[in-house]
Amino acid sequence: MSGQTAHLLGQWGERLVAEDLRRRGFSILAENYRCRFGEIDLIAADEQYLSFTEVKLRRSRSFVPACCAVDWRKQRKLRTTAEHYLAKYPTQLQPRFDVAEVYAPQGLQTAHPAIYYIINAF
Repeated sequence: MSGQTAHLLGQWGERLVAEDLRRRGFSILAENYRCRFGEIDLIAADEQYLSFTEVKLRRSRSFVPACCAVDWRKQRKLRTTAEHYLAKYPTQLQPRFDVAEVYAPQGLQTAHPAIYYIINAF
């Protein structure tokens, strides 16, 4: 898979998760929030939580679950980036870190991709 194809597939997965979060009652506050420390795919809020969501898309679960790509280095970057966001945009909501796994066996042609959430992943 080319870098361009992987990038398009990743963006597609992030849009799917954003739509799913909206259906679950969340508002999307930021997509691909970037600062000098890193990037957070989605920042979403409901009445209680501010979710910093990392989206991982895979074609298959056969090797390892997608969430395994969020190792301690990635977690540290996400925490630091979230701290930057919270310094800019203070809130009373309870922050949490979620991982959304998207499985799309046929890539962009997958009719019904599976989305799994790991709430409070780390």
